[in-house]
Amino acid sequence: MSRIGNKPITLPQGVTATVNEGIITVQGPKGSLDFTFHVDMKVLIDGNELTVERPSDSKNHRALHGTTRALINNMVVGVSEGFKKNLQMVGVGYRAVMTDGKLVLSAGYSHPVEMEVPDGLTVEVPKNTLINISGIDKQLVGEFSANIRGVRPPEPYLGKGIRYVNEQVRRKEGKTAKK
Repeated sequence: MSRIGNKPITLPQGVTATVNEGIITVQGPKGSLDFTFHVDMKVLIDGNELTVERPSDSKNHRALHGTTRALINNMVVGVSEGFKKNLQMVGVGYRAVMTDGKLVLSAGYSHPVEMEVPDGLTVEVPKNTLINISGIDKQLVGEFSANIRGVRPPEPYLGKGIRYVNEQVRRKEGKTAKK
């Protein structure tokens, strides 16, 4: 019995969903998203509730059931509210700047790192050490923020690097002096 897969998705006001031959389209105030789900899964729309059904109790169908429901729910939340990730740069001389649709990071390398902002994302740099990423596609927001963090992940000795806001970085003790 899948707890997540059996849970119905309630469509908020202003959000519509249509199913057409294995493709679900969700439209809302922030935009529109499409998803091609597995042919064995059935997505049913009843008024403002959406449910996902599976044909059998096999392991593969159980896995697809919960995953399909979670992905569709993320689409509904994305087109109604949107997703946001905030990153913080810690270190002397570490800074970020938005220029011509590119995010330029100075992260302690001998050269600046330029990153092209994908379509569908909004990147803001309110302070030169803070980066705000927002969009309607949860996967795209998470992937781009992980790529930015991957430029200079936080290191455990001094804590320098690019990290998510409120991320706890475990600090290590350095070498002890010889007695």
